[in-house]
Amino acid sequence: MKNAILEIESLRKYYGKQENQTKALNGISFRALPGEFLGIMGASGSGKTTLLNCIATVIRPTEGHILMGGVEIDALKGSQLADYRGKEIGYLFQNFELLDNLTGQENILLPLSIHGVAEKEGNKRLRELAEYFEITDVMSKFPSQMSGGQKQRVATARALILNPQMILADEPTGALDSKNARILMEKLAGLNHMQQSTILMVTHDSNAASFCSRILFIQDGVIFHELRRKEPNETQQQFYERILAVMAQLGGGSANVL
Repeated sequence: MKNAILEIESLRKYYGKQENQTKALNGISFRALPGEFLGIMGASGSGKTTLLNCIATVIRPTEGHILMGGVEIDALKGSQLADYRGKEIGYLFQNFELLDNLTGQENILLPLSIHGVAEKEGNKRLRELAEYFEITDVMSKFPSQMSGGQKQRVATARALILNPQMILADEPTGALDSKNARILMEKLAGLNHMQQSTILMVTHDSNAASFCSRILFIQDGVIFHELRRKEPNETQQQFYERILAVMAQLGGGSANVL
């Protein structure tokens, strides 16, 4: 069996004082394997984005452990922490988070300068990513000149420019129309299949979730259900229908569950 790339052990994140405490995460444990496309689903306020932000070291958990490649990330300091944030994980945001005064190319290459990597080392990677995500025509454009789909694909290329061990995607299709959402998900799934990229994605979108190989459902800060795609014969449509069936069982439809 493969060694886990990510291990979450009894993770808890509490907000507020004892009498009015919110338990955003209340003892979550799971493992993500190299090359896995793992989805996290749950209602608003269920803890899924808190989980992602703990892994990204945006916030610190109250208790528990997060290990990336066997290393406890809470123990990382200084340059090790900076390397983890920049090189071990690539973060993909719902609202793109591109810098308006930089072109598409400059946005993608920005992590190289932040982490002291020579630009010439990234230029080959830049060309490959621009071609793969079909954004070569927006490299010289500013975000205001791009469509939402183009912005998100530029943002994805930026998250990948340093070849991170894992991609963290927080509602990556949330600001996209259905066509651009499908294009993005097909590109992410392609990276997962062809390059064995490891992806951890938070999403409300059951269509987007159907591209995953496994889904963890979170409610009130705990994992309460898991779905695995039945390989090799289960189609994406069949997996999508099982996602909908789980939602119906758990709350009577997508409005109540996801």
